[in-house]
Amino acid sequence: MQTTHEELQSTNEELQSTNEELQSTNEELTTSKEEMQSMNEELQSVNAEQSTRLEEFMRANNDMENLLNSTEIVTVFLDNDLQVRRYTTGINKLFKLIPGDVGRPLTDIVSDLNYPQLHDHAQDVLRKLISVENQISTHDGRIFMVRIMPYRTMDKMIEGVVITCIDITTAKKVENELREEIAKHKA
Repeated sequence: MQTTHEELQSTNEELQSTNEELQSTNEELTTSKEEMQSMNEELQSVNAEQSTRLEEFMRANNDMENLLNSTEIVTVFLDNDLQVRRYTTGINKLFKLIPGDVGRPLTDIVSDLNYPQLHDHAQDVLRKLISVENQISTHDGRIFMVRIMPYRTMDKMIEGVVITCIDITTAKKVENELREEIAKHKA
């Protein structure tokens, strides 16, 4: 009976020791759970902020897309290697571009512009960081003001060039008519 009592007492002490370890583990798990809940709340907060920023970015992107398209100014964005990065919807008035042409060099793109120096001028703009502007005719007689400018990021880094083409055919026609009228009156 004494031996059994001692064994039971020893088992009881072991159980108490195990119970204390389990309580300690339980406290650690509770602490971990609280930390995880805190982390989860922080992540939810960061996620909400990111969602808000993404919505703002998408709104700004949509605004910019609509602005570029509503101006009806043909615009091509090229990277530092003069490869097509992006373009506006009116691009097909002058350049034969399809979505698959993104990433292709400017020299591979067929254009209606009578502007064989376009690539050289784009390279000059990248090298000198000075805009170039020329009045260029097309194969079908339209006239465009073609402006090539450095593409500057918000950090003032140069990441390519922007080529804009504004149709000035009507303005040039009116200008020529006025010159003719003035010439008639002077004669």
